[in-house]
Amino acid sequence: MVARSLVLRQLRHHRLPLRLPSRRITTNATQKNVPKAQPPAQEKSWLTRKVESSPAAMKFFVGLTNILGYGSPKQLAGRRGLALYEHVCAVKPDADSAFWQQGCHLPPTFQSWFTVTNLHIWMLTVRLRALPDGKYYSQALIDHFFLDVEDRIRAVLQPPAKPANPYTFVSPFYINPNAPSSSNPKTALRTRAPDRLVTRQMKIFKEQWAGMGLAFDLGLVKGDMEMAGAVWRNLLGARGAQGIAFPEPPSSPSSSSSPADPTSPASPPARRFRRSVNLVGGEVVNVAKIDLEAEEAKDDGSGVHDFAPEEADLYLEYPQLMLDVVGYVRRELVRLEKLSDEEIMHGSLERIKFGPVRG
Repeated sequence: MVARSLVLRQLRHHRLPLRLPSRRITTNATQKNVPKAQPPAQEKSWLTRKVESSPAAMKFFVGLTNILGYGSPKQLAGRRGLALYEHVCAVKPDADSAFWQQGCHLPPTFQSWFTVTNLHIWMLTVRLRALPDGKYYSQALIDHFFLDVEDRIRAVLQPPAKPANPYTFVSPFYINPNAPSSSNPKTALRTRAPDRLVTRQMKIFKEQWAGMGLAFDLGLVKGDMEMAGAVWRNLLGARGAQGIAFPEPPSSPSSSSSPADPTSPASPPARRFRRSVNLVGGEVVNVAKIDLEAEEAKDDGSGVHDFAPEEADLYLEYPQLMLDVVGYVRRELVRLEKLSDEEIMHGSLERIKFGPVRG
């Protein structure tokens, strides 16, 4: 597993450009042979000149690359998987941030970024399964996804003292609460997050990836009602699962004949929120000893919890939100299905990119 990660990282930083089919375009400028400024040719390295000048060296070099797997279907899938992840899937939270953060009320956290990106990973994986070497492309896409997730987890848990380039790019979708600032300068003292915490978080995200994929696979087979349930549980935070809290109606003046006694004990405050607790997600060690009611009423800082009574009207938007996301998933899956295998494996990324959720 370590060797695989190292190879994928090397492919990330030393990847070759994707070659697209060239198209000959005839214009008036080309017909008149108008000279154009050409960039200076890059000087070939000593090794390149040596290999090209000797047929024996060329034969040895080609044989060595074949032994190492360069140019094999698995290696080509690894390069393509990085391009698909970086330019098709990982950009979607930022592209539709208004819908996810304002429409779906997802907080600007890394958990929200992971959930939205994971949805698009699953959508693209559905199409990659149908390729001739689909298992290579699907595995490459998921490998690059989790390599990027690991880098981002380390940056969130403990930002390095010196800014480092991420695996892909910096996303403005979520806010890093541990970023060094003038009010919190101690976060820059350490240069690496504890591996124990990183491993724990990676296990949790792996379970979330598997759970969402299984839920949407089931919805893809059983119908839109099942998929809408998957959207509600995974993307909308399962808000309202234990019931919806409505504001208390104002009491009429005639209901009380005497003023309230200031010495009487005050009524307990209404529960402001309730969150869903994952009992099998790695955070709970002994399920039998947990007080579920207390855990549900505890604010874990995630920002995903039931709406307060004065915000109960926000639940009225949920049917439309589920309809929008289910329609978006179905629409994009049909569009990807119409693309040929050659376009998916070697074509332009612009034709593969997902459209807006509401369009």
